[in-house]
Amino acid sequence: MKPLFHKVPVKPESTFSVRHDVKSNFVGIWHYHPELELHYIIKGEGVKFIGDKISNFSPGEIVLLGENLPHTWRSSDEYYQNNPELEIEVIVIHFLPDCLGKHILSLPEAYLLPKLFEKAKSGMDIKGETRAKIAELMRAALNATNLERIVIFLSILQILSETTEFKQIVTQQNVYQSNEMDVVRLNRVYNYTLSNYNKDITLEEIASIGNLSVTSFCRYFKLMTRKTYYDFLIEIRISHACRALVEDKLPTEMICFDCGFNNVSNFYRHFKKVTRLTPLEYKRKYLHKSKQPA
Repeated sequence: MKPLFHKVPVKPESTFSVRHDVKSNFVGIWHYHPELELHYIIKGEGVKFIGDKISNFSPGEIVLLGENLPHTWRSSDEYYQNNPELEIEVIVIHFLPDCLGKHILSLPEAYLLPKLFEKAKSGMDIKGETRAKIAELMRAALNATNLERIVIFLSILQILSETTEFKQIVTQQNVYQSNEMDVVRLNRVYNYTLSNYNKDITLEEIASIGNLSVTSFCRYFKLMTRKTYYDFLIEIRISHACRALVEDKLPTEMICFDCGFNNVSNFYRHFKKVTRLTPLEYKRKYLHKSKQPA
């Protein structure tokens, strides 16, 4: 989908921005910006879209997104039901590649920084001890001032540039120039799909949301997202199924129908295609990981 350009508010007197958000849910607007983004989920669950990747997010997750990498977070359905006990909490740092000065990237001691920024263009899901260290530093950055603030920021960059504890998020890098009509249309399609993924959505129905004929919509959606609308819808449903499986509150057959699949065999086939695991294998893999020491 073609994302909306977002102007990140950075104070003129600040090298980078850091904010602490506590709110009921994520707005879920598909967007991009020239700043790199370090995103730490403290509370909240849902689905995240980064580049061409659709996956779940949960507390403790930290990702680094490169410049102009499109992304959005969408909270789980229960976060939109005015439940005062549910909220999302995040710490987000935004910074430009040359925020410390254009010459720092050419210093011999800083040779790892350009490599880090290049890796970030594909998104980095931070893992292991690195994640714990970065989380602590991001919390410290909230109240830091003056030189202490820069020292913390440099420490974050040093750890991220040296770590091997990360997983690449997207399979292809995308840099966008936005068209306002595309933004409005595709965010409308996107939000409608996330609100109705568990129902039967016909091509006629979704094409009308985008104010296009079915033929034009199919061509347009494939051009913008590099996948068919049907594949996009399946990925959304499987993402929600994955979360339901690891919560382990419902039998697999019920999860199948709750996520919008009409029969179990169809669900199993699509689940295996997207995750390369059966639902039982996926659940066992998650339970095994959850028993591993942190």
